[in-house]
Amino acid sequence: MDEDHRITTGPGAWVEASRWVAVGSLLGLIALGLAWELWLAPLRPGGSMLALKVLPQCVPLAGLLRRRMYTYRWVSLLVWIYFIEGVVRATSDPGAGRPLAALEVLLCLLLFAACAVHVRVRLAKARP
Repeated sequence: MDEDHRITTGPGAWVEASRWVAVGSLLGLIALGLAWELWLAPLRPGGSMLALKVLPQCVPLAGLLRRRMYTYRWVSLLVWIYFIEGVVRATSDPGAGRPLAALEVLLCLLLFAACAVHVRVRLAKARP
C-alpha cells in the first residue's frame, strides 16, 4: 500500500471528512433557523425574533474551521438544545413547521455524529 492511499483512507481522512460534515451541518442549521423563523414558517407573520436563536450557533464556526478540539467537544453538547427544539416543534407545530423541525433534528444528529467522530479519531491518533 502506498503512502497516498493511507492518507486518503486513514485517520487523517476521517478527521477531515468529519470536520467538513460538522461545518456543513452547522451552516445548515444556521441557514435553516434563519429561513424558518423569517420566511418559511415564522411564528408571527413577517418573521419573529426567534430567528436570534441562531446567534449561539455562529460562535463555534471559527473554532470548527480552525480544528479546535475544545470547540468540537462543546458543540457536541450545545447541539442537543436545538435537537430538543426540533423534536418539540416536530410534534407540536402545525403545517409547514413539521418538515422543517424534522430537518433540524436530522442536521443536529449529523452535527453530533461528526463532532463525536472527529474527537474520537483525533484522540486515537494522539495516543502513543
